[in-house]
Amino acid sequence: MQLSTVPRVLYVDDDEDSRVMLTTLLKHELIEAKAVGSAVQAMSSIQAEHFDLYLLDSRLPDLDGFDLCRRIRDFDPNTPILFFSGLSHDADKKRGIEAGANAYVIKPDVEGLLGSIKQFVSHEESATAKIIPFGRRASFSQPFTYEPAAA
Repeated sequence: MQLSTVPRVLYVDDDEDSRVMLTTLLKHELIEAKAVGSAVQAMSSIQAEHFDLYLLDSRLPDLDGFDLCRRIRDFDPNTPILFFSGLSHDADKKRGIEAGANAYVIKPDVEGLLGSIKQFVSHEESATAKIIPFGRRASFSQPFTYEPAAA
């Protein structure tokens, strides 16, 4: 008999209402979510538990989400990281992707966020990180491309 595992998401956001709302929505989608309000709490949780996806806000009280993303990537290059942030400028999206995130979803696009989370934690897919093509699916309001500067 095969055991069914429920995907686990760590959601890092300093806004308690957002944490409650999103963990409730994910529970209805059969995704377990642990929500914390700071980078310190996130790092502690990551060291103690396994997660299938990290969901980060860009603004946190103790460290910005971009720095947290880089720190996570230093020791975990494979687990998908998504930003769910109110910062909607192209420069913010670029910072998130450059920090190591797989996608950047602008608040309050909950439908787009749920679709992205499901795509990354789907058990039919490989467990390694995947890149969502840029465009509406990655929740950029306009196509967003980034070309690194020539060396």
